[in-house]
Parts: sequence; structure tokens; C-alpha cells
Amino acid sequence: METTKNIVEGAEGGDDAATDARVSYSYPRFLWRAAGLATSGGPMFYGWMILLTCVALVGANAWAIQVRDGMIVTNMTDHVSWGLYISNFTFMVGLAAGGVMMVIPAYIYHDRDMHDTVIIGELLAIASIVMCLMFVIADLGRPDRFIHMLPLIGKFNFPISMLTWDVIVLNGYLVLNLHICGYLLYKRFLGQAPNPKWYIPFVFISIGWAVSIHTVTAFLYCGLGGRPFWNTALLAPKFLTSAFVSGPAFIIIVLQLIRRLTSFPVGEGSVRILIGIMRITLLINLLMTVSEIFTIFYTGGTHAAAGNYLYFGHGDQNELVPWIWSSIGLSVIATIILLRPNVHKHLFWLDLACVLAFVGIWIEKGMGLIIPGFVPSTLHEIVEYAPSPTEWKVTAGIWAMGLLVYTVLLKVGIPIFTGEETITNHEHRE
Repeated sequence: METTKNIVEGAEGGDDAATDARVSYSYPRFLWRAAGLATSGGPMFYGWMILLTCVALVGANAWAIQVRDGMIVTNMTDHVSWGLYISNFTFMVGLAAGGVMMVIPAYIYHDRDMHDTVIIGELLAIASIVMCLMFVIADLGRPDRFIHMLPLIGKFNFPISMLTWDVIVLNGYLVLNLHICGYLLYKRFLGQAPNPKWYIPFVFISIGWAVSIHTVTAFLYCGLGGRPFWNTALLAPKFLTSAFVSGPAFIIIVLQLIRRLTSFPVGEGSVRILIGIMRITLLINLLMTVSEIFTIFYTGGTHAAAGNYLYFGHGDQNELVPWIWSSIGLSVIATIILLRPNVHKHLFWLDLACVLAFVGIWIEKGMGLIIPGFVPSTLHEIVEYAPSPTEWKVTAGIWAMGLLVYTVLLKVGIPIFTGEETITNHEHRE
């Protein structure tokens, strides 16, 4: 966020009446004002929100049908019990963790450009975790089963179950980011300097917590001894590396849109740092993929059957082959584009590389990781899986809801950080 010095200077410029107004302006009243900001805008904003709402309603209707008729409306079976929902859940955990890549240079290395734009990544983490929870609820089949994931109420099985650790770290990360963003936006709105002891410790905790949410998710998979495709020590590092591709890629696209549509200051240094992160993490991710392919096809092993099916299929059964090779191809093309000198000055190629990298990682963590973990099954049967229309509708609805949440958060955060919305302006309008 902005330096304390600038905020203090802004606060000192006010008169006694403004100071009294700041003192009397409570946090619930600020939240009410934020709700007003989130629901007001121009024709483009309303058009975008209507579109997202329509898609979200289609997804909600499909989910209601799934609750009514049961999981039979999906293409998941006893053999492939995790499908498109858990695939997206895994990806969204990485997207939430990827937001930390803006926090590290901003708070550890005191990068001024990143201080101004780090809020974009932290708000993305909030929206991503909300989507994670929605994908988990969709995959439960019956929403009442969610009660078993609540401490003291359900059978939480802590600390033995890795799933309980996942629930703890995800909800903890959500609370951390809600506190950090809410506190800093509130103080910026009042024109006051934030008290470091109320947010700096939480920022550093969130850095380690961001790494933990995807590490625990990886442990959830590789700890399943009956699924040899996931039993690799590379899974946790690969999860983190791919997260630090998808997160910066999405944030760069968002920063490009914010730069064109708002007055929010987006420094060139922020984009260049994120590009540098993507260059390194894409190469490391490809190296890990090559290493895994070598292990599968040269040394064999218990997970070779799933690898063979994933990359080359089994006779006429090759549902996943186009997915995985598309993922590799998209990642390679994105890497080549990003390695070009001064790619940050060529916005079309930069945006294209970010989209390709984002989609490539989405495929890799879903159809390229979750599904082949179940094929062949523990009974050595090949039961293929392709998402049903209901699954696609529910998934689209959750993505639309996540984008709606993120849009609302940005709609509140950007005017406050640009100084367009302050308590002084608000009091004058009233």
C-alpha cells in the first residue's frame, strides 16, 4: 500500500472538523459506504455485472438441479470421484497463493511500485478463496454435508486428516486477507496513517500462510497411497511454482484493464517484476514436467499406467490426451513470448502470453493432474471421464460469482486508493 508518510501528510492537512468526522466514522459505517460504492457505476460496469449475474444464475440453477437429482447428473463415478469441481478447486488455491508474489516485493524489499498495486493481489486472494469454498460445496453433492467440516459440530478428525488442515489454512488465509484489506482501506478512507502493529504482522503471516495453503493441498493428494500418480515429492514444489505463474498472469491482465479503465496508478515496475517472476516460474514448471515425464516413461513404476494414459491414451480411450498436450503447448508458447526482451512494452504479446500461461496451468492442474490420478482405477480398469453439461454450468456459475466478488472488491478499493473516495469528499457530498 502507500507509504505511511504520504498518508500522514494527507491526514495533517485536514481541519478540526474533519478530524472529528474521522473519529466518529465507525467501521460498520465504512462498510455501509463501501456497499454503496460497490453498487454504483457507469453503463460498462452495470453491463459487466449483469452479464456475470446471468451466468451465475445459470450455474445456480444447474447446482439446484444437481442437489435435487443427485450426483448422477455429473459424469463422476465410483472410479473417478473427483472431477471438474475439485480440479478448479485445486487451481483456485494456487491462484489465491499467487497473490503473495506482490506482497513479498512490496513489504520485504520495500518496492514502491508494488506498494501501490499490492492491494490488487490481496483482493484476488479473497475472491479466489470464496471460489474455493464454493467448489467444495458443489462437490459435496448435498450442502448439508458441509456440517461435517465444521470444528466441534462435525467430525473434524483434527489433526489426523489432511482435509481438516486444508479447511483450516484456507479459511485462515481468507480471514487474514479480509482483515488486512479492510483495515488498510478503512484507514485510507479516513486519511489516517495505519498503525503498523495492526497489519504488518498479519502481512508477514499471510506470506507464509499463502505458501502453506497450496503445500497442504499438495500433501492432501500425495498423501493418498492408493493413488500412485500423485505419490511424488515434486507435487508440492510444482503446485507452488504453477501458482506463481497463474497468479501473476491474472494480476498482469487485471492491471492492464485497470490502467485503461481507471485512474489507478499502475507503475511499470510492478508489471516488470511480475513478468520476471513468470519467466522463472514457467521455466521451472516446464523443467518439473519434463522430469516427471522422464520418470514415467524411462523408469516406469506404479504410476506409469496413469502417465501412459494421460499422454498417449490406451487404444481408443484417449480423453485426456488433447488436454495435456494443449497445456504443454500453451505453456511453451507463453514462455517463448515472455522471454522476448522488453515484452512489457508490447502489450498485445504480453496479454497473449499471460492468457496462454493462465489457461495452460488451469488445464495442467485439472484434467492433467486430478483426473489421471483416478485412471486407471485401483481395480486396474480404465473408466474415462469428461465433465457433463451440468458440471460445466456450475463451474461457469462459480467463476462468474468469483469475478463478481472481485469486481465488487476492486470497485470499492480503487476509488479509495486513488483518493477519489475519502471521508472529506463523502462528508461534502452529504
